[in-house]
Amino acid sequence: MTLQKHLVAALGATTLAMALFAPQAALAGPREQAKRMHDRLAGTPPSAAVLDAMAADITAGRPQDAAARAMDADGFYDVTLKNMVTPWTNRDQTVFAPLNDYTATVVGMVRDDVPFNQVLSGDILYTGRAGLGLPAASQTGNDHYEQLEDRGLSLKDSLVRTTQSTVLGLPAGATAGVITTRAAARAFFIAGTNRAMLRFTLMNHMCHDLEQVQDTSRPADRIRQDVSRSPGGDSRVFLNNCIGCHSGMDPLAQAFAYYDFQHDVDGDPEGINGSLRVFSMWDGFTWWRLAEPDLSTQVDVMFERANGDVVIGGSFTSLLGPAVGTNLVKYSPSTGWNPVTPGGNPNGRVTAIGETIDGALVIAGSFTSVGGVAADGIAMLRGSTWSALGAGITPLGNGVRSIEALPDGGFAIAGEFATRGGIPPHTGLARWTSAA
Repeated sequence: MTLQKHLVAALGATTLAMALFAPQAALAGPREQAKRMHDRLAGTPPSAAVLDAMAADITAGRPQDAAARAMDADGFYDVTLKNMVTPWTNRDQTVFAPLNDYTATVVGMVRDDVPFNQVLSGDILYTGRAGLGLPAASQTGNDHYEQLEDRGLSLKDSLVRTTQSTVLGLPAGATAGVITTRAAARAFFIAGTNRAMLRFTLMNHMCHDLEQVQDTSRPADRIRQDVSRSPGGDSRVFLNNCIGCHSGMDPLAQAFAYYDFQHDVDGDPEGINGSLRVFSMWDGFTWWRLAEPDLSTQVDVMFERANGDVVIGGSFTSLLGPAVGTNLVKYSPSTGWNPVTPGGNPNGRVTAIGETIDGALVIAGSFTSVGGVAADGIAMLRGSTWSALGAGITPLGNGVRSIEALPDGGFAIAGEFATRGGIPPHTGLARWTSAA
């Protein structure tokens, strides 16, 4: 069933009941009931012709038809429906938020009677029609929708259906209805975990918060490692409370693992000019190459630095368009794809990337030099200068697979390798101290 039909049935019955049982309208006739229904749904009095038609519908026992006539008024779309949907689009759940692509898309779907099972899955977007003098709808701002609202243009008459893949630049296979609108991404793809998207989708579209769906009997093996297994030193808190929400939330939130709302956290902390980015996605049947990376061979590791840059390592020679890096590249929300340093290409595969607590980048793999600097298997970038770390390492099998920062400024590496210069050499797990 479409949302419009649900609304007609629910709102028609509700407003009719209010009209019938309000104390001052105990003996209200069809015209009085029709007027009250129109006032509640549209926020404005009906014309004489509309009032007559609605009264006739009520007299004939068709209150839903009367409600549908009231819902044809501009005020229903510009005020009533907009105010119902806008709290879905922000974490504060406030109605006092500007019109955005999420709200406009729901309003358009209701107007056009689009099956509402597409609201969380379709490649669908509503924008203002051409000829209104609006700025173009954009992935990097909300001016299009704010001007549509500020100029008092009718949403009923101004919205046209299009696709997110056309307007926002998302591949069709990566779209998910209002979930992948810019407004939803800005509000809910946050804090690096994207758990908020799952929670608010449950609240807004399934009328349940996490407390209503928690289950402490589920196994904890899919709960992410950022959730303490012993909050406050008491593992019972985790087993009796935390596990109830996270055992279901964390696996489901993995559906959004490759989605991120990127913005300059220092210069644009509210994300006014931010945008949704998607790196790659499995849709249940196939992998999609999403927009940016066009790597010629393989990617082994992705690592997000403290400054927001995403560093990618592996065995590849080119990106979309001109080659910008070999085996190691970075993506910055502000500058796009670039080498990590000019000319700083490892001459072999990169299998692990990490960052020390003071911001030095560490890479490991099967290379013997980085940017012309001799470095066997492991190297550090501090500022714009690459350097070798001791005598290096010898990769074995899959090589180093993990680099983790340590509180003393050093780091630990794990995988299949042997260190050089140690007596005896370390294999599988080793630590580099900041003083080494």
